[in-house]
Amino acid sequence: MIFHVLTIFPEFFAGPFAHGVVKRAQDAGLLDIRIHDLRDYTFDRHRTVDDRPFGGGEGMVLKPEPIFLAVESIWPARTPSQKVILLSAQGPLFDQAAANRLSQESELLLICGRYEGVDERVAEHLADEELSIGSYVLSGGELAAAVVLDATARLLPGVLGNDTSAAFESFQETGHGEGLLDCPHWTRPADFRGWKAPEVLLNGNHEQIRRFRKESAIAKTTRLRRDLIKDGPERGE
Repeated sequence: MIFHVLTIFPEFFAGPFAHGVVKRAQDAGLLDIRIHDLRDYTFDRHRTVDDRPFGGGEGMVLKPEPIFLAVESIWPARTPSQKVILLSAQGPLFDQAAANRLSQESELLLICGRYEGVDERVAEHLADEELSIGSYVLSGGELAAAVVLDATARLLPGVLGNDTSAAFESFQETGHGEGLLDCPHWTRPADFRGWKAPEVLLNGNHEQIRRFRKESAIAKTTRLRRDLIKDGPERGE
């Protein structure tokens, strides 16, 4: 899968994508990340990418011209499989379902907003969708782009090594099921400062372990994220 990231701070991504799962996926050829400097698509000596908003107001707004030119230069003959995502505080919330959906695409281009926002014509006539990673305002879309890319990339076949790993994580509609939080986990030592790991996890009975993990996932979700519990019959088996 190919990810393009359009930003005025390309050096930002030297850190987030140089470690862990994303780095290993790139090294294995499972993931191709291409960072593009928005200022490369300007023509004045100051490499201007922003201007004052019409009608007045605080802050500056990213201009449409360099953004359109960048996307059209990256994809001279854009196809339906090449999706443009505008990262902004106004977009629908990015969640695990969105990550699963995006992981089915072959090529994505993430536009990192900055300053007071982006000229609305980018959202209306260039981007396929807007996304926000939370109901708060960031200084720019770079952090959001890193989040979207990481959450999406780890769902690609082969990225986690074990293709079933992602199925049992929090919010997935598979594994423990219905978008629950992941179940609690314990590791060695079995007895740490008098706090013991549940005996059921040590007895080797896989069916009992499976049931315990599902029940624990439901209990933890109910306690920490009641909003994720769907209405309907009692969960369990």
